[in-house]
Amino acid sequence: MKAFRYLGASTLVILLSIAPGVSTAALAKLVMKASAPAHPAQRQLVQLMDDYYMTSAQFDPLAATIFGDNRFDDQLGMNIGPKQRAAYFAQLRHYSERLKGIDPALLHPSERISYDILEYNLAGTLAREPFPTSLMPVGVSGGAPASVANYASGDGAQPINTVKEYRAYLSRVRQLSDWIDQAIVNMRIGIKTGVVQPKSLTVAAIPKYTKMISETPEASLFYTPIKNLRAVFTDEEKKDLTKAYREEIGSRLNPALVRMSAFLRDEYLPAGRETSGLSALPNGRAWYAERVAFHTTSAMTPEQVHQLGLQEVMRIQQQFAVVGPKMGYTGAPSGLPKWVEQQPQYRPFKKHEEIIAFYRDLDKRMAPKLAAMFTLQPKALLEHRLEPELTRATASDHYSAPSPDGSRPGIFWSVVNDPTQYQSTKMTTLLLHEGSPGHHFQLALQQEMALPDFRRFGWLTAFGEGWALYAESLGKEMGMFDAPDQYFGHLNDELLRAARLVVDTGLHDRGWTREQAIAYMRETLGHSEVNAKIAAERYMAQPGQALGYKVGQLKISALRQKAASALGPKFVLSEFHRVVLEDGAMPLEVLEKKVNRWINASK
Repeated sequence: MKAFRYLGASTLVILLSIAPGVSTAALAKLVMKASAPAHPAQRQLVQLMDDYYMTSAQFDPLAATIFGDNRFDDQLGMNIGPKQRAAYFAQLRHYSERLKGIDPALLHPSERISYDILEYNLAGTLAREPFPTSLMPVGVSGGAPASVANYASGDGAQPINTVKEYRAYLSRVRQLSDWIDQAIVNMRIGIKTGVVQPKSLTVAAIPKYTKMISETPEASLFYTPIKNLRAVFTDEEKKDLTKAYREEIGSRLNPALVRMSAFLRDEYLPAGRETSGLSALPNGRAWYAERVAFHTTSAMTPEQVHQLGLQEVMRIQQQFAVVGPKMGYTGAPSGLPKWVEQQPQYRPFKKHEEIIAFYRDLDKRMAPKLAAMFTLQPKALLEHRLEPELTRATASDHYSAPSPDGSRPGIFWSVVNDPTQYQSTKMTTLLLHEGSPGHHFQLALQQEMALPDFRRFGWLTAFGEGWALYAESLGKEMGMFDAPDQYFGHLNDELLRAARLVVDTGLHDRGWTREQAIAYMRETLGHSEVNAKIAAERYMAQPGQALGYKVGQLKISALRQKAASALGPKFVLSEFHRVVLEDGAMPLEVLEKKVNRWINASK
């Protein structure tokens, strides 16, 4: 997709008002084609952005699918292969040199944002090259096979409705055997070089592979699409697809899954390490510092993040002293989360459908309140669905972006294993985070804008999760936290994000054990042993990822306060939200510059 001047969401809003039946993706193309290049530097940037995105999407097609680009749904990507990785990083170095040859002073302001984001992305990804991430391809999540299995229902980010989509999914399944064999090769190198997962993460991964192995092809998770064959398919199409799925699963995939399961159990687990964090690995401290920089898009050190976490935990717990008595709790503030977990009145549901109905009612009550805060809202609708039983046991409540062509809405997936244990206190803040105005507003708007593909389908943890956590805080201004139990739910979720700063840096920088992390979360958050274990292993498996939430939220909140103080009566909250959202995700430093320009122009 070529574009020379990215005119932003305001242009699309006007077009949508006069062409409501046209998809936002189609309108975005029209807007971009209508803007011709005025200088060779602009043409060079556009070509570079296109090349960069295609290289990145082909290197990691699963990521492209996650963020709404379904053009690569038939590809798995061998991004753990040494040759592929070497070629990828060499290409990025070439792109970095090309970018240096473009004078940013010759670019339109919106193109300068693209320049800055691309410069950041290239530098950040190249900073990852020295670290052997590919030698640990299977963590608690299970790696690529588990990701592909999670798409088998066809209800998520990868649609499986047409014959073409059935064949695209089968193509990914066919590539899994080679991925598994490469992963085993990599992990054997990791054993020799001392780059291995903690034993506890391998213990958690083994059951995932065991579950994916089936007695027959028909019993496989990957055979699910065939069980849902569409009536509109011809008999010949049904026959061909059924045969192809059955043969691939039976002859290649199942044996590969058996090989992986046996390898993890017999070779990898005995070679696993007793330590929990990256700092225990060769060059581990530098590796973790890179992860912190990547996920926070900041220059904060692990120690600074740790201290910030301790401060935030203390601040939030002080608010428990106010809300606790309103809920009937009279103990120490730090004990409030554990007490709430034990109260049956906060588990009022008997059926799955009651939970979805509750969320839909919340959405209706929130809509008019959001209108006062957001003049810029996505065209895509938000739906509430239950996580399919296929993936329910290993998922948590989450959001899927809409499809670019408008055929699929944004979806807030509620993960309900046992409705009688689903906590009602968390529901308002969770909807604000995963739905509107959190991930749904940010990601759906980003797709609807006339942006280059690497930004339309891009993701930066600090911006995306930071915005969603900031969105939670708006519930207080909207009156959605007037009930003490719902305000507690908001505080408790914020406390979780603060505690993550402490635990993540504790594990990977301070040498904490898994057991220390579990104990801290049980004491601070009132987690059960099981929930604390799951959380600790998530932070062990994804170093630094959990840091972006709080760092991003605090930056957005600080920018709002700065704008309000500088503009006084001229400050309009909906305008601030427009400025933050209208250009999609960006590093926090780029966002700060953008907000500062808006403040100066608004005085």
